[in-house]
Parts: sequence; structure tokens; C-alpha cells
Amino acid sequence: MSLQTPIYLDHHATTPLDPRVLEILQRTQRDHFGNPASANHAFGWAAAKLVEGARAEVAELIGAQAREIVFTSGATEANNLALKGVATSYRSRGGHFVTSVLEHEAVIEPLADLQREGFRLSTVGVGTEGIVAAEAIAAALGEDTLLVSLIAAQNEIGTLQPLREVGRLCRERGVLLHTDAAQAAGKIPLDVDDDGIDLLSLSSHKLYGPKGVGALFVRRRRPRVKLTAQQSGGGQEHGLRAGTLNVPGIVAFGAACRLAGESLVAEAARLRRLRERLWANLDARLSGVHLHGDRERRLPGNLNLSFAGIAAHRLLASLRLLAVSSSSACTSSESSPSRILKAIGVPDELASASLRIGLGRWTSEAEVDFAADKIVEAVTRLRAERVEH
Repeated sequence: MSLQTPIYLDHHATTPLDPRVLEILQRTQRDHFGNPASANHAFGWAAAKLVEGARAEVAELIGAQAREIVFTSGATEANNLALKGVATSYRSRGGHFVTSVLEHEAVIEPLADLQREGFRLSTVGVGTEGIVAAEAIAAALGEDTLLVSLIAAQNEIGTLQPLREVGRLCRERGVLLHTDAAQAAGKIPLDVDDDGIDLLSLSSHKLYGPKGVGALFVRRRRPRVKLTAQQSGGGQEHGLRAGTLNVPGIVAFGAACRLAGESLVAEAARLRRLRERLWANLDARLSGVHLHGDRERRLPGNLNLSFAGIAAHRLLASLRLLAVSSSSACTSSESSPSRILKAIGVPDELASASLRIGLGRWTSEAEVDFAADKIVEAVTRLRAERVEH
């Protein structure tokens, strides 16, 4: 059977909408157009009931209570609400935040905004394995530390961070813990109580749901986290996020969370097998292949690889039948090495030659083998051209 190309291997950027989720999205859009804030008639009641059902499904995925879920437009908004909401609510207790060099821009930039407002920020580094040491977080904490923000799974190199250890030490020190779990949710087990998480950001389109919807978990007990709303104008979502709710998106998001939770263990095992198959294939057939980040403590479907002697933009141009991405920010013919790869000590020449491969729910063995063949062909040809010139 012939493969349909191009083959999608960029599931960290976004995931395709699961057909089961699409059916729910379309049905809700068609049949339940009511505003859940309309409390005086059946259309509003029906919409509100669907939203609350989705809230419970999202909460179940991370071990939370439904009332602790605040719906947002995505993880970026959730991150901003968490970080800036804490800063405003707790300023009288201190002005210090701790984070890591591994964070997504959706955390880095809100924290930079807070720095400009006078808050202090400590950024913890990492070693070559790409995993933050809990001890390094502990050393960065001070008497005025309000919050630690630590990504659950790094979006480029896929490494899994020690949330439970960091959660334990934060609890001991009376410091709040926020995690951007956009890449991790639905792919690895998360439990906000066991992991000691106080605030957790989610994105629907990273787990086979629609774009434009996400959520923030806000702990309501032991301790009860207080946030200042960053958007006002209607009082929705416990007063934390004003605006008419995206009912179809929320309902579809809830379904995506439920489906991800049901298949999490089996799907993670399947993706690990595919990941190892691809890695073994490339490693056996090519020299100078470098895997970035810890070999095991990473997302099941993630590989971040560099191929010595080849610039990423040239390799990507040769892989038109594969949808993959580079860890480098490329502009025209020039490329800047990924700040994440530089942070874990990858030399510039390798950091500028990296591919991020993200396997997903419908990736098959045949597609993985096809991808390996195409990468080997491209790398071999580009290296030969380099020698000739």
C-alpha cells in the first residue's frame, strides 16, 4: 500500500483533530448554540451543562476537581493568567519568581513583562541531559519567592522535568508551583495533587482537539490559590476570565482530554516503540547523528537530532515529503541556533543542524521507515555535495 505524502511528523507544533472530536465539535456547533450564561431558558441551560461536563473531563485528565478548571483561549493565555495573576495577588508577600532556561516563550515573555514591572526573576540552568535539577530550583528559592514556573515537557527536546520533586520542595517552602503542561498533557501521566502543582496550563490543539481553546488549573484547596483576573467584562469562569465561552471548542476539548486519558498508557508505549525504531534506523545507517536530551526521560514521540556537517535549513529543504521542523529559528538563508540546544551545551554547528521529530496518534511503522529512508538519502546527498565543494 502506498503512503500518503507529505507525512506529518510535527506533532509538537500541533496535532490533527481526532475525527471523533470533530464529530462532537460539529454536533455541538449545530445543536447547542445557546450562551451558557443565559440562565433563564433551556438553550442556555443545555450549553452550560455541556460546558460543565467538559470541565469534568479536562479535570479528570490531570487529577483535578472540575471547579478548579478555568477555560481560556489556549496555553498562552493560561500562562499569562497564572503568572501575572499571582504577581498581582501576592505582591505584598514578595516579588521573586523562579523559572528555567527550558521554558516556552509563552512563559518567558510574561515573566519578562513582570521584570519590567519590578519583579525579580531567577532562571535556573540545565546540564546536557536537558533536565532541571530539583536541587538547583531549591538553591534559587528565597524568602520572597512567590512562584516557580517549570515546564512539564520541553517543547523542542521533549525532556520531562522533575515536577514531583520540585512540587514537594515548593510545598515545604510555601512557594506556588506553575507548570506549562501543553506538551505533556495526554501523553504522560499528570496528577496535580501527587505532583504538588498549584497552577497548570493546557492547550487543546496539542492533544488532538481544536485550536483556540485551553485551560488553567487553579488549585482551590491546600492551598487555595488566589489570582487577579487579567481580562474583565462579564465575570465568567469564576470571575477569572471574562468573555462568552467557546462552547463547541470547550466540549470538543473535553472529549479530546477524555480520549487521551483512555489511551494514554497504550499510546505512550506504541510511540516509544516507533521512536526507538526510527532512532535505531538512523543511527545504524548514518554517522554523526546526535540525539539531544536524555535518551529515556523524554516525551514518547519525541526525537531531536542533529546531523553533523549539515545546516538545518538545507536539510528541511530536502525533506519536502516529511512535515518536520527545525529547532533553529531560520530567516531566509541564515539560521540562529536554538536557545534550548545552546542551553544544554550543544555546539552551534550542531544546534544549527537539528531536526525536531514529533510522532503522533496516527503515525505508523511504514511512515517511520519511509521517514528514515528520506532522511538518510538527504543527509548522504548533502554531505557528498559539501565534500565536492
